[in-house]
Amino acid sequence: MTIRQITSIDQKTYQAIIDLLPQLDDSVALPSEDYLKNMLASENSHLFAAVLEDDNIVGMLTLVEYDVPTGKKLWIEDVVVDISQRGKGFGKQLLLHAIQFAQTRDAKTIMLTSRPQRIAANKLYQRLGFVQRETNVYAYRLK
Repeated sequence: MTIRQITSIDQKTYQAIIDLLPQLDDSVALPSEDYLKNMLASENSHLFAAVLEDDNIVGMLTLVEYDVPTGKKLWIEDVVVDISQRGKGFGKQLLLHAIQFAQTRDAKTIMLTSRPQRIAANKLYQRLGFVQRETNVYAYRLK
């Protein structure tokens, strides 16, 4: 297994993403291929994939960066490994790769959120050195 940055979308890559996203959240609206192409065109979105030797994508995460007056912010989003491949260390490798990449981006902290019921994921984040913050996360649904 290798970690590869996805910089363009072909049909196989698109299908892999579409297959993985419902395993993260079965209520998520699946993105169009054009949406993903536009996302990848942004210099602030970095999509990393866990790729098997047969070139099949079995996991992914997105590292997003943006600038605010208090400094550069980095967020890890949409971390998911295919259910058939969990427990093999692919999620850990994705996260370690993202951390290594983030160290080149002139930021001091990487943030992520995870639902409490994702027990294995939360344990992994803590083992890798992520510290749970005392904060509230709010969502405002736009119409």
